[in-house]
Amino acid sequence: MEGFAGKAFVVRVDEASAFAEQTTFFDDLAFLARKNIHPIIIAPSPATGRALVRTINRSGNMAVGLSGSDAAMLPGSGGGIGNVQTGILETLTSAGYIPVIEPTAFSVFAQHDRNVAADDVAQAIAAATDAVRAIFFHALGGVPDPASAALISELTPAEALAIAQDMRVPADLRAAIRAAALGVRAGVAEAQIVDGRVAHATVVELLTAHHLGTRVTGSVFTGAA
Repeated sequence: MEGFAGKAFVVRVDEASAFAEQTTFFDDLAFLARKNIHPIIIAPSPATGRALVRTINRSGNMAVGLSGSDAAMLPGSGGGIGNVQTGILETLTSAGYIPVIEPTAFSVFAQHDRNVAADDVAQAIAAATDAVRAIFFHALGGVPDPASAALISELTPAEALAIAQDMRVPADLRAAIRAAALGVRAGVAEAQIVDGRVAHATVVELLTAHHLGTRVTGSVFTGAA
C-alpha cells in the first residue's frame, strides 16, 4: 500500500453495487480510512448519494453528503463541469470524513443545481485531487473486446478512448471508459472499471497482486484477460 497513504481514492458507485446483498463496499471504505487513504464517493444520483450517507453513518460518523453547489465545488461550464474547487474535499478528507458527492453542478444564475453525468464528476474530481485511483463500478465487470467479447485486462488511454466510440459497447459503459481514460490523461495514476458487487472489489489490489476488471494506465498494452 506504499504510495496510497494520504492520497485521494475516487469511487464512482453504480446503483447495482451501492446496495447489493452482502456487499463489502462499506467495509472497504472503512479499511481505506484506517489506512489513511482518502475515499471520495461519487453517487449515481442525488437520492442514492443521500442513501449512501445514511448507510455509512449507521456504522460510523464518517460520511458527508455534498452537492455541486457546496463550497461551489462543481461549477457548471458550457453544459459540463468547470474547474473543481477542491478546498471542501481537502478539509473533509484530512479530518477523516468520506465525501459522498451528488452528480450536480453549481450555477450562479440558476435557482437549482443542474444534474450532470456521474462519470464526468468522477473524472473531474479524480483529476483535481490527484487521485491515486479512480474506480468505476459497472455490472459488466470491465471492458469487453467489441470484436470477441473477451474481457480486456488493461488499456492505454488512447485504446480506451477508441473503444468508447464503438457503438457495440453499451452506452453507460462507453461513458465510464471515456471518463477513466480522460482521468488518466489528466494525471490520475490509474483508473479501473470493475463489478462493484464482487467482494472487496474496491480494495482487492491493495491486499493481493490481483487486479479485477479492466485497468486504464499510461502504459502501452493491448490484450484480453
